[in-house]
Amino acid sequence: MAFWPFDLVFDICYKKKRAYSSAVELPAHNRQVPGSNPGRPILPRGKDVELDNLIHLQQLDRKMADISLFLDNIPSQLEKINEKIETSSKIITLAKEKMAQNQKNRRDLEAEVKDIKAKISKYNLQLNEVKTNKEYSSLLKEIEEAKKKVDMLEEKIITEMLAADEIEEEIKAADQRYKEGQERFLKEKNVLQQKRNELEEKRKKLIQEKDELMPKIPSEQVSLYLKISLKKNGIALSPVYDDFCSMCHVRIRPQVLNELKSQEKVIVCENCGRILYWLKKESAHSL
Repeated sequence: MAFWPFDLVFDICYKKKRAYSSAVELPAHNRQVPGSNPGRPILPRGKDVELDNLIHLQQLDRKMADISLFLDNIPSQLEKINEKIETSSKIITLAKEKMAQNQKNRRDLEAEVKDIKAKISKYNLQLNEVKTNKEYSSLLKEIEEAKKKVDMLEEKIITEMLAADEIEEEIKAADQRYKEGQERFLKEKNVLQQKRNELEEKRKKLIQEKDELMPKIPSEQVSLYLKISLKKNGIALSPVYDDFCSMCHVRIRPQVLNELKSQEKVIVCENCGRILYWLKKESAHSL
């Protein structure tokens, strides 16, 4: 029986081992290091994975975000209410200005009528002093024209008086609407103020609850959560229901589903990058 030299056997085995290692080694971008293999755990296995607390953290953050959004909109809502009050007040002001102009027009017309009537009286006195028929006829014509103008002006005065009655009703209606609107708008403002106080108090409690929750979650999981939340509009976690990521609707591979159910690893969706967690059907139906 022939024996191979030891050096030759060692050399052959070493080369085969190198060839096998090269064949099975994954490219650098696919090796299982944190963040390099999407859909696989990016944090190590261990009992310190706090998915329930991460889910609770996201719920708190979403509630606080909704509250902040509502509170941020309150100033603009109050401004709109103030604009409505101001508009209602302007309607009354405009109506009163219209009445003031009406009264001025009437005074001007009445003053003009008074002046013309004074001229007519003067003309009537002059009739007794004229010496010729021509002068007499001329005065009569002046008196006739003056009387026609008085009639026209008095018609205008009547028109202005009728308009004044309408404006007076307009002022009363505007004033009534203003009072009713003022009462309604003040109620709306009070409701908003009360809602703001309630939400601010609720936000304080949520912040306190979050402060108490944060120390219970490993720091690397908190860092991952915050990083994803910043990129994903505040939603760092996505439940898996019926084998799909609820946020991006990509089907999750069976192996990953099994790992999710064990809740021993933090796994991110290979499509949207959010932290995945298994959602039981009874829990999903209760949402």
